[in-house]
Amino acid sequence: MTEGEGQFYSVQVGDSTFTVLRRYQQLRAIGSGAQGIVCSALDTVLGIPVAVKKLSRPFQNQTHAKRAYRELVLLKCVNHKNIIRLLNVFTPQKSLEEFHDLYLVMELMDASLCQVIHMDLDHERMSYLLYQILCGIRHLHSAGIIHRDLKPSNIVVKSDCTLKILDFGLARTACTNFMMTPYVVTRYYRAPEVILGMKYKENGKESSTEHDKLKTSQARDLLSKMLVIDPESRISVQEALNHPYIHTWYDPGEADAPPPQISDKQLEEREHSIEQWQELIYKEVMDWEERNKNGVMKEECTGELPWK
Repeated sequence: MTEGEGQFYSVQVGDSTFTVLRRYQQLRAIGSGAQGIVCSALDTVLGIPVAVKKLSRPFQNQTHAKRAYRELVLLKCVNHKNIIRLLNVFTPQKSLEEFHDLYLVMELMDASLCQVIHMDLDHERMSYLLYQILCGIRHLHSAGIIHRDLKPSNIVVKSDCTLKILDFGLARTACTNFMMTPYVVTRYYRAPEVILGMKYKENGKESSTEHDKLKTSQARDLLSKMLVIDPESRISVQEALNHPYIHTWYDPGEADAPPPQISDKQLEEREHSIEQWQELIYKEVMDWEERNKNGVMKEECTGELPWK
């Protein structure tokens, strides 16, 4: 690869072997799932902590290969403060014939929402977290991208309450001539009221201040509009951003950011063999290297999506 032969080393992480660029040191496992294993690491070139994700057997079948390609292309193209940022892409293999490992390097956050929802959060933090989730979703929807696997473990935060959405292996682009499959990897998910940390029943810990009573009333009103089975009757993302509980945080630069420039002419209408997906992914890795070598900005991405 561009960093030259000999720039890789191997380290055992649990049951998996990570073969990564030497710039990434101090690897430590921080999470795993159906899509891959994630380690924290120190990027000795940038001098910052990062997350290194090794995709789990991306070419074991067509489904895994498509998800790997989809996640890579979306991460390369999406650019928003509430979407996880892709910092690097690499493979230790030197040719398409050898290619079988794919690594994604992303921003490292402090925790997932799984941990945060168990904390005693005030309305200021809860409303700000929800605002950021909505901003990220709106940005994806503006390009016709539906995440399809939003859950606490796919939403990460930092200690300063900044939030980002990640994991786009199951994302889809909306269209009219395609029936979306109902299957997603995670069938269990936490309800919005749990994500917000709200309780419908009064308890002794609730503040009696007028401000807190107002915010509690606003939060319940928003939840009542979100927890509607019929999507035609459910509050939209834009309407939720304008809701009094959220609107205090509204910033047009965040909520109305320009959509990602991603082409989507035909969706889910053409399938590929594993070898074809493998070649497409390898080309995307090479494209990443070439664009970064030439100083091309992320916004100039023109990669094709797997639903073309």
